[in-house]
Amino acid sequence: MDVPSAMSEGNSTSAAPAPEDFPPNYFRHPEYAGWIYAHIALMILSWVVVLPPAIMLSVARSRYSLVAQMVFHALNGAGMVTGFVYSRVTPNLYTGDAHMVIGYVVTSLTVIWTLATTLATLKTSKSTHTGFAGSHAALRHDIPQYAQLQQYEDCPVEYHSSRDSGNFSSGSRGSSLSESRKEEETSALPPSDESYTDEQNGDNKKTFLGNGLVGHFLARNTARFVGQRIFAVARVEQVMLDKLLLLLGFAAVTSGFVVYGGIFRSREIFSGMAHFVKGAIFFWYGILTLGRWMGAFQKYGWAWNIRSTVLHTSRWQSRVPSAEFTESFVIWLYGATNVWAEHLNAWGKAWSAQDFEHVSITILFFGGGLLGMIIESGWIGRMLNTGVEVRKSENTSEVQEPGLALLDESDVTPPARKMSMNPMPALVIMLLGMMMSSHHQSSMVATMLHAQWGMLFSGFALARGLTYILMYLKPPTTVYPSRPPTELVASFCLMSGGVLFMNSSHDGVRSIEYNGLDAMTIFTLTMGMTGVLMAWEVVCYALMGWAVRREAGVREAIET
Repeated sequence: MDVPSAMSEGNSTSAAPAPEDFPPNYFRHPEYAGWIYAHIALMILSWVVVLPPAIMLSVARSRYSLVAQMVFHALNGAGMVTGFVYSRVTPNLYTGDAHMVIGYVVTSLTVIWTLATTLATLKTSKSTHTGFAGSHAALRHDIPQYAQLQQYEDCPVEYHSSRDSGNFSSGSRGSSLSESRKEEETSALPPSDESYTDEQNGDNKKTFLGNGLVGHFLARNTARFVGQRIFAVARVEQVMLDKLLLLLGFAAVTSGFVVYGGIFRSREIFSGMAHFVKGAIFFWYGILTLGRWMGAFQKYGWAWNIRSTVLHTSRWQSRVPSAEFTESFVIWLYGATNVWAEHLNAWGKAWSAQDFEHVSITILFFGGGLLGMIIESGWIGRMLNTGVEVRKSENTSEVQEPGLALLDESDVTPPARKMSMNPMPALVIMLLGMMMSSHHQSSMVATMLHAQWGMLFSGFALARGLTYILMYLKPPTTVYPSRPPTELVASFCLMSGGVLFMNSSHDGVRSIEYNGLDAMTIFTLTMGMTGVLMAWEVVCYALMGWAVRREAGVREAIET
């Protein structure tokens, strides 16, 4: 018997839920389907297509940020209207629907985000009108060249290098960097006062608020109506919501699919929440892994680069732990918190073999994460080097150990050890994938889904291991991201494996079987969606870099 026929027989023997066993849901509801299709399309457009670029422009403090946010609110508002109409013309098929509440709350936060961005824009516009005109000559001489891209940082009083990321080549970075800085410094000649005035007026015309009477009035008189404390609060809200809105939007979109499919009712909410929360963690882990590859977090040394040693780096940034320590901490935290929650779905009943398996996995996460944090501890590392340091201090001029005589108080850490190479996070995730691939399930679809995301998690671990080999053979020497290609594979495996993890809950499998689908259908759809999302993430991050460079060029023209 060949494999395809065996798989088809396995799928045919797995008992699909009878129609009377599966409650009515909106996915099967035949009336007014156009309204729900329009709602889904508009929400995907607003939260997946428009919101990420809008957030990137907001992070870059771009003049186009408010325009993108207005487009988002228009699409989101239209989506809310279609959803409201659909909910009024159809019966209530999901008791305790939380999607609508989550949607209203998250939408309210987006409105606050836009208001905060507007205040920040008015504050910046007012500073441009009043500050640069009187002090552009001093700024031209006092501000370092590398501080011109600082506007997109969270702390505007600190200077960072604007050329620490964005270069896809790793050869001759140091020499090209110094040469480009010299060329920029020698070519930046101060223009005349007339040209400065023309440039300032021309640049202000390009802003969203414009250079008309309304823009001038708001920019010059905002401080009369809004105090400085309000500006500071708005700035903090903007920064926080820039970082949280995508996560909140993800929660809103996934809760909508839960209600639309009619799953996770009654006690199934425990299994559903467990799979959705854990799968979402791996999905966002993959997004952050791709972000590290692109160059995000490079100032913390997380982008497979050397941590920046710029003197103006703040103290808290210099104390940020390594990415491997953060991964190990999250793994440990999961094990510490979920060891008590693995029996909630069968509370009051006898423990099954699967319950013991799940608890064992949480203990693995607890121990593996703890070991990973210990490996990253600097104090532990110094204590492990005690034997070498003691022999060094006891070494006399009669050189008993020539190797120790060469040691001094400087940093003698081998180049390959200057960045973290901690295999514990990858090892724990690989073991999780191997165990869940062999996990006993009630149907063939469930078995295949678990085997698929288990295989992908193992693939992530192998890709991460290859990354460490590459970094060991050729350690990074600059603040530029190294961009090892293996991390692209690692990100793809995490994102796609996380989505499959979310779909492998008991109620999710029942819904797949009831609607005539199989595991390979879900697998192929997930692979395609992951590829598109990864491409869109790279485009959005590149858009932020473009916006930062454009704003820096405008500000440089104003200052000079």
